[in-house]
Amino acid sequence: MTSFVLIHGAWHGGWCWDQVAPLLIKNGHRVWAPDLPGMGSDKTPLAELTLAGWAAFVTELVTSIGEPVVLVGHSRGGVVISEVAERAPEAISRLVYLAAFLVPRGKSMREMLALSEPREVAVGAIVMGADGISSTIAPGKAGPVFFNTTSVALQARAEALLTPEPMMSFMTPLHLTPERYGRVNRAYVECLQDNAVPIELQRLMQKTLPCAPVVTLDTDHSPFFSAPELLARVLEQIAAS
Repeated sequence: MTSFVLIHGAWHGGWCWDQVAPLLIKNGHRVWAPDLPGMGSDKTPLAELTLAGWAAFVTELVTSIGEPVVLVGHSRGGVVISEVAERAPEAISRLVYLAAFLVPRGKSMREMLALSEPREVAVGAIVMGADGISSTIAPGKAGPVFFNTTSVALQARAEALLTPEPMMSFMTPLHLTPERYGRVNRAYVECLQDNAVPIELQRLMQKTLPCAPVVTLDTDHSPFFSAPELLARVLEQIAAS
C-alpha cells in the first residue's frame, strides 16, 4: 500500500485526478488530491497566493499522513512538489513529475518556458486577466493544448472547470538545496503528444535534473484523462521501484 498525494497543474484543480484516484484506491492505496489554495473550488483570493504558501499547504498535508508519500506533480505542480521536498524531504519517498516543470534552484517556470519554442497551437493560449495578476486560457485553446488525445466529453468537462491561474507561479524562482531537495528520489513521466509542455522541453529539463525512472507515454498533456488506467499502473510501478 502506498500513500499518493497528487498535485494539479495550472488552471486546474484536484478534480483532474478523478479518473485516476479511484483506480489507485481500488488497488489498496491511499490517495489525496487537494485543490491548492485559490484553485478548483477553493476561494482563497488570488492576490493572497504565493508559491511558498502553496508549498506550506502541501507540506502540512504530507507531514500529517504519518508515512513517506509518493508526491506527484502535474505540469505547474512540478514547482510545488519541488518546494515541498525542500521543506520536508523526510516525508517523501519519491517525487514524480508528470509532464511537469522540473526547475533548478534559482530559476522559474518562465525561464524554463523560454528554453524551447512553443507548439504553434499553443500560441496565444494564455490570456492575462484584468486584475494583472492572473491568467485564463483563451476560448477554444484548452482542447488542442491540454487535451488533444482526450475524449471530447472529458475535454468539455475539463474546459468548464478551469479557473484563473495566479501568474506568480510562473515568475517565482525556486529555493532548493542539494542537502534537502537533492536527497529525494525523482521520477519523470513524459508525454510525447504534449502541446503544453513540449517533449523537447521535458527532456531538456531532465538533462539538468536527471530522474530515474523515466517513463514515456504516447499521450497529450493530460494522461489522467486520456489514459487513466495506464497512468495509474505507471504510478504504482514507480512507487514500487
